[in-house]
Amino acid sequence: QVQLVESGGGSVQAGGSLRLSCDVSEYHFSSYCMGWFRQVPGKEREGVATISSRAGISYADSVKGRFTISSVVSVGYGKKILYLEMNSLKPEDTAMYYCAAGPHYSGSWCSDFTAGPFGYWGQGTQVTVSS
Repeated sequence: QVQLVESGGGSVQAGGSLRLSCDVSEYHFSSYCMGWFRQVPGKEREGVATISSRAGISYADSVKGRFTISSVVSVGYGKKILYLEMNSLKPEDTAMYYCAAGPHYSGSWCSDFTAGPFGYWGQGTQVTVSS
């Protein structure tokens, strides 16, 4: 069973930086779409950044130029790590951040930040940015 565990969240002041990590295990698919979503209570989950073995990297307009998603690094059999470097953080970036993964064989759902096709999700890590 694929498992994703996020870490690196915390509280920072506006303008600060954080790096989120996503440890992925038991991922044996030949392709992938992996990425980060965030959610604020009462709002829909929104895509932040994704990386696909088919379609490259995509960013939400709200984070372009401030956030950087890493390449997917293989660290062992079925084990991968994914990072999200977040700079120039704003109070509106405050949210629970989730790592997601799934095989990507066709379609634009990865770059479109369509959450449904992602088969695997982490439990989330909270990011709080104060003004």
